[in-house]
Amino acid sequence: MTLEIVGLTVLWTFLFGYVIVASIDFGAGFFNAYSSFTGKKHILTTIIQRYLSPVWEVTNVFLVFFFVGIVGFFPKTAFYYGTTLLVPVSIAILLLAIRGSYYAFETYGTRGHKGYAFMYGLSGLLLPASLSIVLTISEGGFVFMADGNPVLDYAALFTSPLTWSIVVLSIAAVLYISAVFLTWYANKAGDVEATNLLRKYALIWAFPTIITAGGIIYELSFHNTEHFNRIMDLWWMFGLSFLLFIGTVWLFWKRKNYGLAFGLLVGQFAFAFYGYGVSHYPYLLYPHLTIYDSFTNEAMAISLIVAFIAGFALLIPSLYLLLKLFLFDKDYVKGNKKDSY
Repeated sequence: MTLEIVGLTVLWTFLFGYVIVASIDFGAGFFNAYSSFTGKKHILTTIIQRYLSPVWEVTNVFLVFFFVGIVGFFPKTAFYYGTTLLVPVSIAILLLAIRGSYYAFETYGTRGHKGYAFMYGLSGLLLPASLSIVLTISEGGFVFMADGNPVLDYAALFTSPLTWSIVVLSIAAVLYISAVFLTWYANKAGDVEATNLLRKYALIWAFPTIITAGGIIYELSFHNTEHFNRIMDLWWMFGLSFLLFIGTVWLFWKRKNYGLAFGLLVGQFAFAFYGYGVSHYPYLLYPHLTIYDSFTNEAMAISLIVAFIAGFALLIPSLYLLLKLFLFDKDYVKGNKKDSY
């Protein structure tokens, strides 16, 4: 395995961690806002706030690692993606600022303020939508060179069915992942009413998630034939992902083993996410940039790999302790112990 592949695998793993952790966070904010406007605040707000309070500050650690690493390992990505992503990333940064501000207002200011809850929840849906545009751009056909500089064709980007398929998937997946986890969490807390409501949300968002995922593959057959053919070569990874999806839905339908169901969900997204990554190899941006065109020097690559693996080795135990000491502490999960945030 070459250094390029090792570096990319490390970065992809950080990005996968962000997808799962951030999806739970984003979805929780949306469900909290939705419950405020539908008269179900008394059912969900307590359990969602209990989850958000210890973890909202650490969610973006994975994303920071990824962005630092992608430029460190592949310096030319800054040239190709720097100007083309100026608008989408600026929007994402603005949404992150709004999200953090309104969470602080909601938690430490006027509790129960519908405006704060609405802005926090809405930003949680718009964030994955804005960030997912990067995946669309990477498929090629939207960036052209003008006087030696990459330029993004916004008209082609925003009129492409592939763009909107990926945006819809990002939103549906966020709500599905979050609902599945929060159902498990509410069940651990012994909150029957919240468990039943979140279970219903999980089942509602399960099928839009799998349908839009299939829609993206269908759109790729027209937009990027090379990538589509490589996905077909890895059909078994996506097939296993679908089987794990069926397992999660079946357990939820039968109202049992919510923890196992969430484990199957993580496996489902892992197979799909890594299958997509492998099928995209070696391109970072079709057809302009591959991992071999832009890789850093060997000494820097080894240093980055060691640093990132060490960071991952610290981050995972830290998250485990966060789960152990707060989220799944028997007293805290039932609301008998206050967190320190």
